[in-house]
Amino acid sequence: MSLSRVQVLKATTKLPWTKNFRHLLPVPKHWLERRSRHDPGIKAVPAKDRIKYWNVVPGDKIRIRGEGSKLHEVLSINRFSNRIYLKGTIKEAAPNKAPVNRSVHYSRCQLFMGTHKVTRPQGGEKEIQVFARRIGVRDPYWHPGLRRFDWKRIAVATVPVYFKKTSRVPLVVPWPVHEFPERPGANQLYDTTKDSVLKITYQPPDLKKPNSADEHAYITALFSPQPRPFDESTPMEHHVAKELSNPHSRAKKQARWQAAKVYRAELLKKFVERELMRLNGRPVRVARAEGVFKFRQKLEEERKAEKKRRWLTAERMSKIERKVERKQRKARKQKERLTGLVLKEGANQVIPAAEPRK
Repeated sequence: MSLSRVQVLKATTKLPWTKNFRHLLPVPKHWLERRSRHDPGIKAVPAKDRIKYWNVVPGDKIRIRGEGSKLHEVLSINRFSNRIYLKGTIKEAAPNKAPVNRSVHYSRCQLFMGTHKVTRPQGGEKEIQVFARRIGVRDPYWHPGLRRFDWKRIAVATVPVYFKKTSRVPLVVPWPVHEFPERPGANQLYDTTKDSVLKITYQPPDLKKPNSADEHAYITALFSPQPRPFDESTPMEHHVAKELSNPHSRAKKQARWQAAKVYRAELLKKFVERELMRLNGRPVRVARAEGVFKFRQKLEEERKAEKKRRWLTAERMSKIERKVERKQRKARKQKERLTGLVLKEGANQVIPAAEPRK
Protein backbone atom coordinates (compact mmCIF):
# COMPACT_ATOMS: atom_id res chain seq x y z
CA MET A 1 0.00 0.00 0.00
CA SER A 2 1.52 3.31 -1.08
CA LEU A 3 1.98 6.37 1.08
CA SER A 4 -0.55 9.21 0.88
CA ARG A 5 0.03 12.91 1.27
CA VAL A 6 -2.47 13.16 4.13
CA GLN A 7 -0.51 10.60 6.15
CA VAL A 8 2.67 12.66 5.80
CA LEU A 9 0.80 15.87 6.62
CA LYS A 10 -0.70 14.37 9.80
CA ALA A 11 2.40 12.43 10.88
CA THR A 12 2.75 14.27 14.20
CA THR A 13 1.33 12.00 16.89
CA LYS A 14 0.98 11.89 20.67
CA LEU A 15 0.88 8.09 20.81
CA PRO A 16 4.09 6.38 21.98
CA TRP A 17 3.54 3.12 20.10
CA THR A 18 4.94 2.05 16.74
CA LYS A 19 2.24 0.24 14.79
CA ASN A 20 4.02 0.12 11.42
CA PHE A 21 7.15 1.27 9.63
CA ARG A 22 5.43 3.31 6.94
CA HIS A 23 7.47 6.33 7.98
CA LEU A 24 10.46 4.68 6.26
CA LEU A 25 8.81 4.92 2.82
CA PRO A 26 10.16 7.59 0.45
CA VAL A 27 8.20 10.83 0.13
CA PRO A 28 7.83 12.34 -3.38
CA LYS A 29 9.68 15.62 -3.78
CA HIS A 30 6.74 17.50 -5.27
CA TRP A 31 4.83 16.99 -1.99
CA LEU A 32 7.41 19.11 -0.18
CA GLU A 33 6.99 22.07 -2.57
CA ARG A 34 4.44 24.73 -1.77
CA ARG A 35 2.73 25.91 -4.95
CA SER A 36 0.81 28.67 -3.15
CA ARG A 37 0.57 30.23 0.27
CA HIS A 38 -2.56 28.19 0.95
CA ASP A 39 -0.75 24.86 0.63
CA PRO A 40 0.32 23.31 3.94
CA GLY A 41 4.01 22.96 4.59
CA ILE A 42 5.25 19.36 4.62
CA LYS A 43 8.71 18.61 5.99
CA ALA A 44 10.36 15.22 5.67
CA VAL A 45 13.99 14.17 5.79
CA PRO A 46 15.40 11.64 3.29
CA ALA A 47 14.36 8.05 3.93
CA LYS A 48 17.94 6.97 4.73
CA ASP A 49 18.11 9.50 7.60
CA ARG A 50 14.88 8.48 9.32
CA ILE A 51 14.80 6.50 12.55
CA LYS A 52 13.23 3.05 12.51
CA TYR A 53 12.90 2.37 16.26
CA TRP A 54 11.99 5.50 18.21
CA ASN A 55 13.27 5.35 21.78
CA VAL A 56 12.11 8.88 22.69
CA VAL A 57 8.33 8.94 22.71
CA PRO A 58 5.58 11.18 24.12
CA GLY A 59 5.58 11.07 27.91
CA ASP A 60 9.38 10.78 28.29
CA LYS A 61 11.45 13.41 30.06
CA ILE A 62 14.54 14.63 28.26
CA ARG A 63 17.19 17.30 28.33
CA ILE A 64 18.55 19.12 25.31
CA ARG A 65 22.24 19.08 24.52
CA GLY A 66 23.86 22.44 25.13
CA GLU A 67 21.07 23.78 27.39
CA GLY A 68 22.10 22.42 30.76
CA SER A 69 20.14 19.93 32.87
CA LYS A 70 16.70 21.49 32.48
CA LEU A 71 14.09 18.75 32.01
CA HIS A 72 11.44 18.87 29.30
CA GLU A 73 8.50 16.55 28.71
CA VAL A 74 7.88 15.21 25.22
CA LEU A 75 4.48 16.25 23.87
CA SER A 76 4.49 14.66 20.40
CA ILE A 77 6.84 13.33 17.73
CA ASN A 78 7.08 13.41 13.95
CA ARG A 79 8.74 10.34 12.50
CA PHE A 80 9.07 11.83 8.99
CA SER A 81 11.00 14.95 10.05
CA ASN A 82 12.81 13.46 13.11
CA ARG A 83 11.43 16.30 15.24
CA ILE A 84 10.34 16.16 18.89
CA TYR A 85 7.83 18.69 20.22
CA LEU A 86 8.22 19.82 23.84
CA LYS A 87 5.34 20.24 26.24
CA GLY A 88 4.74 23.67 27.75
CA THR A 89 7.36 25.41 25.61
CA ILE A 90 5.60 27.75 23.22
CA LYS A 91 7.53 29.20 20.32
CA GLU A 92 6.94 32.84 19.49
CA ALA A 93 4.80 32.95 16.38
CA ALA A 94 4.90 35.45 13.56
CA PRO A 95 2.00 37.89 13.08
CA ASN A 96 -1.24 36.32 11.86
CA LYS A 97 -0.02 32.83 12.82
CA ALA A 98 -0.99 30.54 15.68
CA PRO A 99 1.65 29.79 18.32
CA VAL A 100 3.18 26.31 18.23
CA ASN A 101 5.20 24.18 20.62
CA ARG A 102 8.95 24.25 20.32
CA SER A 103 10.52 21.36 18.43
CA VAL A 104 14.06 19.98 18.56
CA HIS A 105 15.89 17.36 16.52
CA TYR A 106 16.02 13.78 17.75
CA SER A 107 19.82 13.83 17.96
CA ARG A 108 19.82 16.68 20.51
CA CYS A 109 17.77 14.76 23.08
CA GLN A 110 19.10 12.81 26.04
CA LEU A 111 16.61 10.57 27.83
CA PHE A 112 16.21 11.14 31.57
CA MET A 113 16.58 7.88 33.51
CA GLY A 114 15.83 9.21 36.98
CA THR A 115 17.75 10.22 40.06
CA HIS A 116 20.14 7.62 41.49
CA LYS A 117 22.35 7.41 44.55
CA VAL A 118 26.04 6.76 43.98
CA THR A 119 28.94 6.33 46.37
CA ARG A 120 31.52 9.10 46.45
CA PRO A 121 35.21 8.19 46.24
CA GLN A 122 35.79 10.08 49.50
CA GLY A 123 32.90 8.21 51.15
CA GLY A 124 29.22 8.81 51.54
CA GLU A 125 26.41 8.91 48.95
CA LYS A 126 24.99 11.59 46.72
CA GLU A 127 22.06 11.83 44.32
CA ILE A 128 22.74 12.54 40.68
CA GLN A 129 20.58 12.82 37.58
CA VAL A 130 21.34 10.11 35.05
CA PHE A 131 20.73 10.59 31.32
CA ALA A 132 21.02 8.10 28.48
CA ARG A 133 23.49 9.40 25.92
CA ARG A 134 22.97 6.46 23.57
CA ILE A 135 20.08 3.99 23.59
CA GLY A 136 20.01 0.55 22.02
CA VAL A 137 17.18 -1.73 20.91
CA ARG A 138 16.84 -5.26 22.23
CA ASP A 139 14.38 -8.06 21.35
CA PRO A 140 12.01 -6.26 18.95
CA TYR A 141 8.85 -8.26 18.14
CA TRP A 142 5.33 -7.81 16.85
CA HIS A 143 2.61 -7.99 19.51
CA PRO A 144 -0.46 -9.54 17.80
CA GLY A 145 -2.84 -8.74 20.64
CA LEU A 146 -2.00 -5.03 20.84
CA ARG A 147 -1.17 -4.86 17.10
CA ARG A 148 2.07 -2.94 17.53
CA PHE A 149 5.83 -3.43 17.73
CA ASP A 150 7.47 -3.73 21.16
CA TRP A 151 11.11 -3.82 22.22
CA LYS A 152 13.37 -3.09 25.18
CA ARG A 153 15.22 0.21 25.51
CA ILE A 154 18.79 -0.36 26.71
CA ALA A 155 21.01 2.50 27.88
CA VAL A 156 24.29 1.77 26.11
CA ALA A 157 26.01 4.95 27.28
CA THR A 158 25.04 7.18 30.19
CA VAL A 159 25.87 10.58 31.60
CA PRO A 160 27.75 10.58 33.95
CA VAL A 161 29.97 7.86 32.52
CA TYR A 162 31.04 6.23 35.79
CA PHE A 163 27.46 5.24 36.52
CA LYS A 164 27.79 2.56 33.86
CA LYS A 165 30.85 1.12 35.58
CA THR A 166 28.95 0.62 38.82
CA SER A 167 26.19 -1.39 37.09
CA ARG A 168 26.66 -5.06 36.20
CA VAL A 169 23.41 -5.62 34.27
CA PRO A 170 22.02 -3.87 31.18
CA LEU A 171 20.18 -0.71 32.06
CA VAL A 172 16.62 -1.22 30.81
CA VAL A 173 14.75 2.06 30.44
CA PRO A 174 11.03 1.57 31.12
CA TRP A 175 8.47 2.98 28.72
CA PRO A 176 6.30 5.87 29.90
CA VAL A 177 2.70 5.22 30.89
CA HIS A 178 0.40 6.72 28.31
CA GLU A 179 -2.38 8.77 29.87
CA PHE A 180 -5.59 8.72 27.91
CA PRO A 181 -7.68 11.90 28.00
CA GLU A 182 -10.50 11.78 30.51
CA ARG A 183 -13.98 11.75 29.13
CA PRO A 184 -16.16 14.58 30.36
CA GLY A 185 -19.15 13.78 32.48
CA ALA A 186 -22.70 13.75 31.20
CA ASN A 187 -24.26 17.13 30.51
CA GLN A 188 -27.91 17.23 31.51
CA LEU A 189 -28.67 19.88 28.91
CA TYR A 190 -27.15 18.08 25.90
CA ASP A 191 -26.76 14.39 26.81
CA THR A 192 -29.62 11.91 26.98
CA THR A 193 -30.06 10.11 30.26
CA LYS A 194 -29.98 6.32 30.45
CA ASP A 195 -33.62 6.12 31.54
CA SER A 196 -34.72 8.09 28.48
CA VAL A 197 -32.73 5.82 26.19
CA LEU A 198 -34.22 2.62 27.62
CA LYS A 199 -37.77 3.98 27.64
CA ILE A 200 -40.02 2.43 24.97
CA THR A 201 -41.79 5.28 23.18
CA TYR A 202 -42.54 3.77 19.77
CA GLN A 203 -45.92 2.21 19.18
CA PRO A 204 -46.28 0.28 15.89
CA PRO A 205 -49.27 1.27 13.74
CA ASP A 206 -52.38 -0.87 13.62
CA LEU A 207 -52.53 -1.91 9.96
CA LYS A 208 -55.65 -4.00 10.42
CA LYS A 209 -57.80 -0.89 10.86
CA PRO A 210 -56.80 1.57 8.15
CA ASN A 211 -58.12 5.08 8.30
CA SER A 212 -60.88 5.85 5.84
CA ALA A 213 -60.02 8.28 3.06
CA ASP A 214 -61.36 11.80 3.45
CA GLU A 215 -62.81 12.97 0.13
CA HIS A 216 -63.13 16.60 1.19
CA ALA A 217 -59.49 16.81 2.30
CA TYR A 218 -58.33 15.28 -0.98
CA ILE A 219 -60.29 17.78 -3.12
CA THR A 220 -59.09 20.67 -0.99
CA ALA A 221 -55.48 19.56 -1.42
CA LEU A 222 -55.91 19.51 -5.22
CA PHE A 223 -57.07 23.12 -5.42
CA SER A 224 -54.75 24.53 -2.74
CA PRO A 225 -51.66 22.35 -2.50
CA GLN A 226 -49.59 23.07 0.58
CA PRO A 227 -46.72 21.15 2.14
CA ARG A 228 -47.90 18.92 4.93
CA PRO A 229 -46.08 19.12 8.27
CA PHE A 230 -43.65 16.24 8.80
CA ASP A 231 -41.92 15.29 12.02
CA GLU A 232 -38.40 13.97 11.26
CA SER A 233 -38.16 12.31 14.66
CA THR A 234 -41.00 9.94 13.78
CA PRO A 235 -39.60 6.38 13.35
CA MET A 236 -39.97 4.47 10.12
CA GLU A 237 -43.08 2.34 9.84
CA HIS A 238 -42.75 -1.43 9.57
CA HIS A 239 -44.74 -1.76 6.36
CA VAL A 240 -42.36 0.51 4.39
CA ALA A 241 -39.08 -0.51 6.05
CA LYS A 242 -38.47 -3.26 3.48
CA GLU A 243 -39.01 -0.96 0.49
CA LEU A 244 -36.80 1.82 1.86
CA SER A 245 -33.97 -0.36 3.20
CA ASN A 246 -30.85 -1.21 1.24
CA PRO A 247 -31.27 -4.60 -0.51
CA HIS A 248 -27.51 -4.88 -1.15
CA SER A 249 -26.38 -4.84 2.47
CA ARG A 250 -24.05 -7.59 3.67
CA ALA A 251 -26.65 -9.10 6.03
CA LYS A 252 -29.29 -9.37 3.30
CA LYS A 253 -26.82 -10.80 0.80
CA GLN A 254 -25.78 -13.40 3.34
CA ALA A 255 -29.42 -14.26 4.10
CA ARG A 256 -30.19 -14.72 0.40
CA TRP A 257 -27.08 -16.87 -0.06
CA GLN A 258 -28.03 -19.09 2.89
CA ALA A 259 -31.61 -19.45 1.60
CA ALA A 260 -30.34 -20.42 -1.87
CA LYS A 261 -27.98 -22.97 -0.33
CA VAL A 262 -30.80 -24.60 1.63
CA TYR A 263 -33.03 -24.60 -1.49
CA ARG A 264 -30.37 -26.36 -3.62
CA ALA A 265 -29.80 -29.00 -0.92
CA GLU A 266 -33.53 -29.74 -0.66
CA LEU A 267 -33.93 -29.82 -4.44
CA LEU A 268 -31.06 -32.31 -4.83
CA LYS A 269 -32.53 -34.52 -2.11
CA LYS A 270 -35.90 -34.41 -3.84
CA PHE A 271 -34.55 -35.49 -7.26
CA VAL A 272 -32.41 -38.28 -5.80
CA GLU A 273 -35.27 -39.66 -3.68
CA ARG A 274 -37.60 -39.61 -6.71
CA GLU A 275 -35.15 -41.67 -8.78
CA LEU A 276 -34.48 -44.10 -5.91
CA MET A 277 -38.19 -44.74 -5.51
CA ARG A 278 -38.42 -45.85 -9.17
CA LEU A 279 -35.36 -47.96 -9.84
CA ASN A 280 -36.90 -50.06 -12.67
CA GLY A 281 -34.01 -52.52 -12.56
CA ARG A 282 -31.29 -49.89 -12.32
CA PRO A 283 -28.53 -49.99 -9.71
CA VAL A 284 -28.74 -47.49 -6.88
CA ARG A 285 -25.55 -45.77 -8.05
CA VAL A 286 -26.96 -45.21 -11.56
CA ALA A 287 -30.28 -43.93 -10.18
CA ARG A 288 -28.49 -41.51 -7.90
CA ALA A 289 -26.33 -40.27 -10.78
CA GLU A 290 -29.45 -39.65 -12.93
CA GLY A 291 -31.02 -37.73 -10.06
CA VAL A 292 -27.93 -35.54 -9.79
CA PHE A 293 -27.98 -35.01 -13.57
CA LYS A 294 -31.63 -33.90 -13.53
CA PHE A 295 -30.87 -31.66 -10.56
CA ARG A 296 -28.12 -29.89 -12.52
CA GLN A 297 -30.42 -29.54 -15.53
CA LYS A 298 -33.05 -27.94 -13.29
CA LEU A 299 -30.50 -25.48 -11.91
CA GLU A 300 -29.39 -24.56 -15.44
CA GLU A 301 -33.00 -23.97 -16.52
CA GLU A 302 -33.62 -21.78 -13.48
CA ARG A 303 -30.43 -19.86 -14.16
CA LYS A 304 -31.48 -19.16 -17.77
CA ALA A 305 -35.00 -18.20 -16.68
CA GLU A 306 -33.61 -15.83 -14.06
CA LYS A 307 -31.21 -14.34 -16.61
CA LYS A 308 -34.11 -13.76 -19.02
CA ARG A 309 -36.23 -12.27 -16.25
CA ARG A 310 -33.49 -9.82 -15.36
CA TRP A 311 -33.00 -8.97 -19.01
CA LEU A 312 -36.71 -8.22 -19.48
CA THR A 313 -36.71 -4.94 -17.62
CA ALA A 314 -39.61 -2.50 -17.68
CA GLU A 315 -37.83 -0.38 -20.27
CA ARG A 316 -37.20 -3.34 -22.58
CA MET A 317 -40.77 -4.59 -22.17
CA SER A 318 -42.17 -1.19 -23.13
CA LYS A 319 -39.81 -1.09 -26.12
CA ILE A 320 -40.94 -4.56 -27.25
CA GLU A 321 -44.61 -3.57 -26.87
CA ARG A 322 -44.04 -0.42 -28.94
CA LYS A 323 -42.30 -2.44 -31.64
CA VAL A 324 -45.15 -5.02 -31.78
CA GLU A 325 -47.75 -2.26 -31.92
CA ARG A 326 -45.84 -0.52 -34.72
CA LYS A 327 -45.65 -3.71 -36.78
CA GLN A 328 -49.37 -4.37 -36.28
CA ARG A 329 -50.23 -0.82 -37.30
CA LYS A 330 -48.06 -1.13 -40.40
CA ALA A 331 -49.70 -4.42 -41.43
CA ARG A 332 -53.18 -2.96 -40.82
CA LYS A 333 -52.49 0.09 -42.97
CA GLN A 334 -51.08 -2.07 -45.76
CA LYS A 335 -54.22 -4.22 -45.69
CA GLU A 336 -56.41 -1.13 -45.81
CA ARG A 337 -54.52 0.21 -48.84
CA LEU A 338 -54.87 -3.09 -50.70
CA THR A 339 -58.57 -3.31 -49.84
CA GLY A 340 -59.31 0.22 -51.06
CA LEU A 341 -57.21 -0.06 -54.21
CA VAL A 342 -59.06 1.13 -57.37
CA LEU A 343 -57.56 0.88 -60.88
CA LYS A 344 -58.19 3.60 -63.41
CA GLU A 345 -60.06 2.60 -66.59
CA GLY A 346 -57.86 2.33 -69.64
CA ALA A 347 -57.46 0.57 -72.97
CA ASN A 348 -56.94 -3.18 -73.16
CA GLN A 349 -58.45 -3.78 -69.72
CA VAL A 350 -60.30 -7.06 -69.27
CA ILE A 351 -62.37 -7.92 -66.27
CA PRO A 352 -61.92 -11.64 -65.65
CA ALA A 353 -65.07 -13.59 -65.50
CA ALA A 354 -65.98 -15.60 -62.47
CA GLU A 355 -65.08 -19.22 -62.76
CA PRO A 356 -67.99 -21.64 -62.65
CA ARG A 357 -68.28 -23.64 -59.50
CA LYS A 358 -67.76 -27.34 -59.84
